[in-house]
Amino acid sequence: MPVKMVAVFGASTVLWILFAVSQAFKIEISPEYKTIAQIGDSMALTCSTTGCESPSFSWRTQIDSPLNAKVRTEGSKSVLTMEPVSFENEHSYLCTATCGSGKLERSIHVDIYSFPKDPEIQFSGSLEVGKPVTVKCLAPDIYPVYKLEIDLFKGDQLMNSKDFSSEEMTKSLETKSLEVTFTPVIEDIGKALVCRAKLHIDQIDSTLKERETVKELQVYISPRNTTISVYPSTRLHEGGAVTMTCSSEGLPAPEIFWSRKLDNEVLQLLSGNATLTLIAMRMEDSGIYVCKGVNLIGKDTAEVELVVQEKPFIVDISPGSQVAAQVGDSVVLTCAAIGCDSPSFSWRTQTDSPLNGVVRNEGAKSTLVLSSVGFENEHSYLCAVTCLQRTLEKRTQVEVYSFPEDPEIEMSGPLVHGRPVTVNCTVPNVYPFDHLEIELLKGETTLMKKYFLEEMGIKSLETKSLETTFIPTTEDTGKSLVCLARLHSGEMESEPKQRQSAQPLYVNVAPKETTIWVSPSPVLEEGSPVNLTCSSDGLPAPKILWSRQLNNGELQPLSENTTLTFMSTKREDSGIYVCDGINQAGTSRKSVELIIQVSPKDIQLTVFPSKSVKEGDTVIISCTCGNVPETWIILKKKAKTGDMVLKSVDGSYTIRQAQLQDAGIYECESKTEVGSQLRSLTLDVKGREHNKDYFSPELLALYCASSLVIPAIGMIVYFARKANMKGSYSLVEAQKSKV
Repeated sequence: MPVKMVAVFGASTVLWILFAVSQAFKIEISPEYKTIAQIGDSMALTCSTTGCESPSFSWRTQIDSPLNAKVRTEGSKSVLTMEPVSFENEHSYLCTATCGSGKLERSIHVDIYSFPKDPEIQFSGSLEVGKPVTVKCLAPDIYPVYKLEIDLFKGDQLMNSKDFSSEEMTKSLETKSLEVTFTPVIEDIGKALVCRAKLHIDQIDSTLKERETVKELQVYISPRNTTISVYPSTRLHEGGAVTMTCSSEGLPAPEIFWSRKLDNEVLQLLSGNATLTLIAMRMEDSGIYVCKGVNLIGKDTAEVELVVQEKPFIVDISPGSQVAAQVGDSVVLTCAAIGCDSPSFSWRTQTDSPLNGVVRNEGAKSTLVLSSVGFENEHSYLCAVTCLQRTLEKRTQVEVYSFPEDPEIEMSGPLVHGRPVTVNCTVPNVYPFDHLEIELLKGETTLMKKYFLEEMGIKSLETKSLETTFIPTTEDTGKSLVCLARLHSGEMESEPKQRQSAQPLYVNVAPKETTIWVSPSPVLEEGSPVNLTCSSDGLPAPKILWSRQLNNGELQPLSENTTLTFMSTKREDSGIYVCDGINQAGTSRKSVELIIQVSPKDIQLTVFPSKSVKEGDTVIISCTCGNVPETWIILKKKAKTGDMVLKSVDGSYTIRQAQLQDAGIYECESKTEVGSQLRSLTLDVKGREHNKDYFSPELLALYCASSLVIPAIGMIVYFARKANMKGSYSLVEAQKSKV
């Protein structure tokens, strides 16, 4: 039995070792199962083993065709490299690994494709609006063709799409194309023409290879609507000039070429500009002139005929038949003979007065120079030209004026809202002033207009002005005050001479609604902080000035800040504080009274002659508070039935002929707005022996002394309070006195 067990145990051990060995020897290949490679690229297949120290490898195709690849083996790894990939590499490759008696094999399928370039877009010709054109999209060197798809887009519009799945499969690189014919329109300019090629590769992850080419459409328009404009006319005189301008529509913009048609119909090129100017025209320059508009697409022409006529003898005077000359300026009158080779000239005034100028003749021109024009030059000047036996005369009128400076604006004072202001607009050294007009505007509103139509007595330079008063408002700020002067020149010019001055308006607003805020209150306890804040409306924003009113009425400046702050008030800070809002337009004032109160201190309650008196004596109870004015003092007698408020005079209460019931506790309460203080004393009244015949000399003496002491005490209390407390008591008929 033990022998059998040993045998079984040994067999089990051998099987376990064989199982472990078989489990450890493995083979792997990467990429796994299937891969794809582009023709011309490089690809490597890697076969590796585990569980074997020195495996041997072999590679083959499934159909035993040549590998067309290089094998490199190192240790437990073997690499099959295809470089470059070609049609011969489209196989299932098997890698066999042998380890001792063990042999393992793995296979991988290699698919190949060719999709090396972006598609190409070709046109059958230039893109011209309205003319059909064929566009071709080519995908070169494709394999496999039956997996190709081509789409052609114009902008977002799909023009055509083609699927080559029905093509017969051949192992060769092929170029496939898609053609579309369309008619370009002007809206196609700038659009993108997109040719998109997609190659569907059957792989585990269904990879889609895609390439596209984009071309922006450049659409052309052949030249058309070619037109010619001629200035001044197609019929000219000898020596004249003509300007011809040609325009032509097209895309791109056509180039313009000018030619002249000769007798043999041949075109003589003259210019490559749109404008052709011909000067000093002769009769032989008559003929047909051709304009040609040319661009990349085509051309278009237009013709015009010019006729040059014999020029007659004429006289021209410049600057014109009427000349406006400013006093002090220089004027040159030019007389020209046109159509005469050797003219003679003469100048005169219509009234045969002196010319007051210099004449210079040169060829067919004569000039009369009037230097520093004055009133004596205001004439009609005539130029006479003699050519052979014929004399022609031309006249020009010289009108003298003076309008040398812009108007001047003056105001009577600064602009303040609601306050009338006078504006004066002055125009200096004007001639003739009967042609003058002055207008004063505020923004676009006319404030006043004046024509100076009074009769002129003498020829002289005059200064004229316009004055008006208006009330500015804040709405005027930002507007301009404009003084506009016009000098009407009669028939000389269609538009009058004009000068103007402008002044921007800035309207001030006097300070108003000045307001003071006191935080926390104008009545405070000594030592408390307080902020006095002032605001004032105005334009420009008012400047704030804080002052304190002194006893003599004068103001003591304190601060220019908006807020006046006391961090810890004192009793002497009490008083009237004044806030002034100040700007250029005025001042606005507001005041506030600050009251600093002090809690009662140094209260004293006294009794005269003493706290223990005899029945019938006169007793004076006095209460004083030595530090605070405006103090309420209340004297009371304490009782079980309730306190009795005593009528006091300046804090003193007098008991005449004291009785036993006057004995008790007396209390003084000193009160202010911010606090109070109490003092009390006990008065003892002793009874007398009843003896009708007895009259005490001491009592008589006391009586006499009391009649003198009581007024004296009253005087002492009065002066003491005046000197030490800076205040006085006043009698209150109700329950308390206010000091």
